[in-house]
Amino acid sequence: MAKKNNLEAAYQLAKQRYAEIGVDAERALTHLAKVPVSLHCWQGDDVGGFENFGGTLGGGLVATGNYPGKARTPAELRADAEKALSLIPGKHRFNLHAFYGDFGGKKVDRTEIKPEHFTSWIDWAKSIGIGLDFNPTCFSHPNAASGFTLSHPDKAIRQFWIKHCQASREIGAAMGKALGSTTVTNVWIPDGMKDSPADRRGPRERLVGALDEVFKKPLNPKHHLDAIEGKLFGIGAESYTVGMHEFYLGYAVKNQKLVCLDAGHFHPTENMSDKISSVLCFVPEILLHVSRGVRWDSDHVVILNDDLLAIAQELVRGDYLGRTHIGLDYFDASINRVAAWTIGARNMLRALCLAMLEPMDKFKQLELAGDYTSRLALMEEAKSMPFAAVWDYHCLQQGAPVGEQWLAEVKKYEQNVLSQRK
Repeated sequence: MAKKNNLEAAYQLAKQRYAEIGVDAERALTHLAKVPVSLHCWQGDDVGGFENFGGTLGGGLVATGNYPGKARTPAELRADAEKALSLIPGKHRFNLHAFYGDFGGKKVDRTEIKPEHFTSWIDWAKSIGIGLDFNPTCFSHPNAASGFTLSHPDKAIRQFWIKHCQASREIGAAMGKALGSTTVTNVWIPDGMKDSPADRRGPRERLVGALDEVFKKPLNPKHHLDAIEGKLFGIGAESYTVGMHEFYLGYAVKNQKLVCLDAGHFHPTENMSDKISSVLCFVPEILLHVSRGVRWDSDHVVILNDDLLAIAQELVRGDYLGRTHIGLDYFDASINRVAAWTIGARNMLRALCLAMLEPMDKFKQLELAGDYTSRLALMEEAKSMPFAAVWDYHCLQQGAPVGEQWLAEVKKYEQNVLSQRK
């Protein structure tokens, strides 16, 4: 009780301090509590999935490490995700890849997947009151072994992946309808080449035709939204990526699809946050995959760094949260996987909280008045405001562990559950 009282007292002092600079902390926390983050299934089992057709992971995807206790079944993955969700303040979502279906031990090829293979996932999501998002899985399959899928020169292989993506859209729509929460189905393909190609045009023109077929059937936007995701590079695709950002941006603008901006899919010197306001001038909504690139590798656990803060600030300052679907995308097999989810999601929310506590009206007034000196000074002063007391109070309000208390919960779960998996 004493600790709770201390947290509440600290919050009241912080709330008063923020009020002095024109920020309503209560309003910020009310807003923050309504922002969902979609946790990615592939952190829980190192992008393994629950089918096996003999395909290697491929497509520039590599999960490194062998930390014990990874999920081996849909039920174990759901249990791990539910544990992580209990440690994150707010109500969130879960993002599934197509090869994470509950196939009952049977081999079901990618073109044959149906909503029934995800009934247990829908039932689980309904039982805990969350929404689901979805992705076709265009890797880890013999038909992806060449490094090409929807842009493959062989029409039969190309058609295989078109059918898979069509089936995935139907599953996403079924999820959204069943849960009463719009599912975003995101298409990412690994297509590219290690060395410089002779023909850059052909694969891209084939990809346009394939995407047109994938998206041909209209689906109810209340249940389902389409997103397309570009990438700069990947292992084995260092020189040429068919579906690069500019390709998908053009396609999305022309066809009014969601563009997925992945924080790890651009050159390390690019500022991805600056793309948000640019892209949203031309498409209705966007999907964000929040990741952390380290040198050339794009899939490290999200930390509270300048890049993440810049993303959060752009979303809040531009009033874009209502047009943005936020998801996480990384996979680290060298640490506890439940902790990886928890660290990344809490940091995403922490960054948004910081952004919501900025005196934006004051910043904009100074900017319009041309007083850039005061704007810079106040932006810097805002960095030392008592944010931590507000964040701790938010966790307390939402029934999530405060501070590092969540780590003890993860350690206990590891001892009692994860360590029992052989």
